[in-house]
Amino acid sequence: MRLVLDIDPAIFTVRRYAPGEITVGEQVLRLPCVLSSQRLISDWPVTTVAALDSAALEPVLALQPTIVLLGTDVTGARAPPALRRLLENRGIALEVMNLGAACRTYNVLAQELRAVVAGLFP
Repeated sequence: MRLVLDIDPAIFTVRRYAPGEITVGEQVLRLPCVLSSQRLISDWPVTTVAALDSAALEPVLALQPTIVLLGTDVTGARAPPALRRLLENRGIALEVMNLGAACRTYNVLAQELRAVVAGLFP
C-alpha cells in the first residue's frame, strides 16, 4: 500500500509498505529496521519481535522515544514481558501491531513531532 502523507520532507516517513518490504524515502528495506523522524537504522540485527531483549533495544532507546511501535506481520506477535516492563519503568509506551498499522501510526505521530520510534519487521 502506498502512503501519501508527506507534510514535512525533513522527517523520515514510510512511503510504502508491502509484504516483505517497506520504503522509507527512496530506500527499499527488506530487513528489520529502526525508524525515527530524524534517523533510519537499516542494519538492526533482530529477526523477530519475540527475539527482542534489552541489548537489541539499545538503538531504539538511544533515540529517546516516549512511544515505541513494533510492526510485524507475524500473527499474535507480542513483546517479551521483561521488555515491556523495561519500557514501562522508563515511562515509554509500547505498542505491537501489524506492519501496515505501525507504518501508518508512525507517520502520523512523527508528523505531529511526537518522540516516536518504530521497530519495523518487513
